[in-house]
Amino acid sequence: MGKIGRNDACPCGSGRKFKRCCLGKQREERSNLTEVQKAQLSLQNAINTIQKAASQGLQKVQELGVFVLFSTTNGDAWLLEVSESDALQVAAGKEVLTVDFEENPETIEILWTHTFEIKDRQFVTTAYKDKKIEIIENYPTHPISAAIKRIKKKYSSDLLESVHIDQEPLEKDA
Repeated sequence: MGKIGRNDACPCGSGRKFKRCCLGKQREERSNLTEVQKAQLSLQNAINTIQKAASQGLQKVQELGVFVLFSTTNGDAWLLEVSESDALQVAAGKEVLTVDFEENPETIEILWTHTFEIKDRQFVTTAYKDKKIEIIENYPTHPISAAIKRIKKKYSSDLLESVHIDQEPLEKDA
């Protein structure tokens, strides 16, 4: 289906122009979303986009707020959070992985599985679960580093620190 122009007939069948009929209703529905809902929709859309690129074997790097998302030609994709260097793999070997969000009116919560760093042009992850370190070569580290630098330049360090909320560990060792 093509894009509906403002001056086209409204698809609801009223016979009126779209701009005089349903366009205002659509804008009102979007404006009634909370900021968290808007951010969640944007983040979910960005994750879907990067997962699709990974499933097609396309290399892509995308910035969204304090997040960097990237996909690789071998079909991996990651969601990175810049302030605490948290990471979550969202695709592996061209297979889309499930990403669960939990939200409340003030926050979007993502269960991060790794931390990341870029060291000597290599992408290095450390798993939270078992502290396993993995060094991954052939990831687009230069564009990822550039995106991280742009985000850190755009947002103050105080703001970046306030984005991340510390939580109690999920499991306590006995």
